[in-house]
Amino acid sequence: MRRPREPDSALPAPDDDARVHSARVRAAIADAISGRGGFLPLRDYIEIALYAPGLGYYAAGAHKLGPAGDFTTAPEMTPLFGAAVATQVGAILEATAGREIVELGAGSGRLAVDLLRELDRLGAPASSYRIVETSPDLQARQREAIARELPAWRDRVAWLDAPPSRIDGAVLMNEVLDAIPPRVVARIGGVWHERGVTTGRDGGFLLADRPPVDPRLSATAGQRFPGEGDYASEINLAAEALVEDLGGRLVGGAILAFDYGFPRREYYHPDRIAGTLMAHYRHRATADPFVWPGLADLTAHVDFTAIAEAGERAGLGVAGYASQAAFLIGCGILDRLAATGDPSSPAYLREAGAVQKLLSPAEMGELFKVIALERGESIRWPGFAAGDASHRL
Repeated sequence: MRRPREPDSALPAPDDDARVHSARVRAAIADAISGRGGFLPLRDYIEIALYAPGLGYYAAGAHKLGPAGDFTTAPEMTPLFGAAVATQVGAILEATAGREIVELGAGSGRLAVDLLRELDRLGAPASSYRIVETSPDLQARQREAIARELPAWRDRVAWLDAPPSRIDGAVLMNEVLDAIPPRVVARIGGVWHERGVTTGRDGGFLLADRPPVDPRLSATAGQRFPGEGDYASEINLAAEALVEDLGGRLVGGAILAFDYGFPRREYYHPDRIAGTLMAHYRHRATADPFVWPGLADLTAHVDFTAIAEAGERAGLGVAGYASQAAFLIGCGILDRLAATGDPSSPAYLREAGAVQKLLSPAEMGELFKVIALERGESIRWPGFAAGDASHRL
């Protein structure tokens, strides 16, 4: 058993109410550990910390996005992101009869607002927009944003608990796959283990390893992990299952996913021996997954090769894979920035700063990727005109 390194001293301290809430989440996790015989897989720990009703990070109503939250997503930074994405979504819609959009995990609703507004401006509106959202708090924020900024769409956007059985159009996922709890597998002394959580004598959480119950974990790790030495990393069978399920529902169109991650050869690099799982709290990150349970977001990078394979199992083809920078440039984000107005104006400078963060290799431009999985081959792909790295998958 191993205790993670001490919490990052640079992490901001939560207020008293937040500490009380985190203590309740810790108690729920401790009960789960006890109920499972003293060992809880990390995947189940993450599930409780993020999604337990009324307790989890995404289920308890705390403000998560923007400067006051724990992270800022691309749509929050500038409306030019959603406007650029509309170029590609419009091309998907023009190739389908249904012209439907389904967005999973729509955050604050910012992408939906900017995307629908731009499609309407281009004279290429969607026939419907459905949001799959499990967080009551975020769903309320999405409804408010759409009613306030797009009143014409207020009664036309629908909210669902699960994806519709049939989709003919575009499926969008922005930073959804990284939020799906992964399994963590470790090869120690040549023996496979699943990494999990137990409690120490002081009641604190400790990392522990045991032989995996699911034989798929060790079999999959044996295929993906490099070399033969000690190594630990994530395998997200649930994210792969989601993509395969969505592919089965997609009768025409494409899945478009934005997230941070790598192709498999980079994800399971021999030097990346401890995986990618991180906790995010107030715009700071730490490798300690036990910091302020229920208050911190927990994420792992995406194995985009696995996502491509999941789509292929559902009969989808890889239409393209690119860095976020290449995709947004292909979709005309720089032209949209130039149309903002006087380059010396405060409005232009504000948008230029946001676009720079979206495109810069030192910011989000290279770490974030875009993958498109399509049914059929009739869709135009301007997003990959500036560079398609599908051969790296």
